[in-house]
Amino acid sequence: MPFRNKDILITGGAGGLGSLICRQLVAEGARVTVLDRVDSGIAAQTLKHDLGSPEGLEAAAAEISRRNWDILVNLAGIQHFGPFEAQSPGHLYTSYMVNLVAPARLSQAVLPGMKARGQGHIVNVGSIFGSINFAHFVTYSSAKAGLRGLSQALRRELSGAGVDVTYVAPRAVRTALNSPAVMEFARLTHMNMDEPERIAARIVRAMRQRRREVYLGFPEALFVRLNAILPDLVDRALSANDRKAREMFAR
Repeated sequence: MPFRNKDILITGGAGGLGSLICRQLVAEGARVTVLDRVDSGIAAQTLKHDLGSPEGLEAAAAEISRRNWDILVNLAGIQHFGPFEAQSPGHLYTSYMVNLVAPARLSQAVLPGMKARGQGHIVNVGSIFGSINFAHFVTYSSAKAGLRGLSQALRRELSGAGVDVTYVAPRAVRTALNSPAVMEFARLTHMNMDEPERIAARIVRAMRQRRREVYLGFPEALFVRLNAILPDLVDRALSANDRKAREMFAR
């Protein structure tokens, strides 16, 4: 099995989706370490750090740089759903730290060891929202768009170094990341939501196959392509749902 005896670090591994991924990797023989704010109870080791602050992120980067890792999975994420101007400055900063800056900084921390050994794998878990940038998810969408760009640029930079970069973009997943307001919006707009077990399996499969980019869900994966070439068409397709969101927050 490709994960047997591999040292894998996963951020956000204590969460609903992360714990499922960890269980599958452990079952396939991996040595999994979770980087999170709380104990995972799944992996052999949990490194407790807060990726939402510069100090916490630097402490995490310093600790993981002292070890060799076969695979880094950047999964941790937070989300704001609502009018952009209503998001607090503190939450805005934290959103970009966790969703974009942390994956970049942690990738920096593990890369020297991977490049020295001529092998490694960085897996960035983004979102369909990073390619179809949704209204009322402004910081989340833009951070995930940045993560997609980071993955593409880093993949090109590491060509020939033996280090692969995978970007996986699920659509909405039914986890605790979704607030009651998100769930209400999903109900009003008939938003497709996948069960976490299915998405965890798809992410592990993408890791196993060392895929470059994977977009999960139909028709959302098709909308990714349309948005790249015909964004006005996607604007019109989403306009009715955007109005429903505005009405929610006007109550």
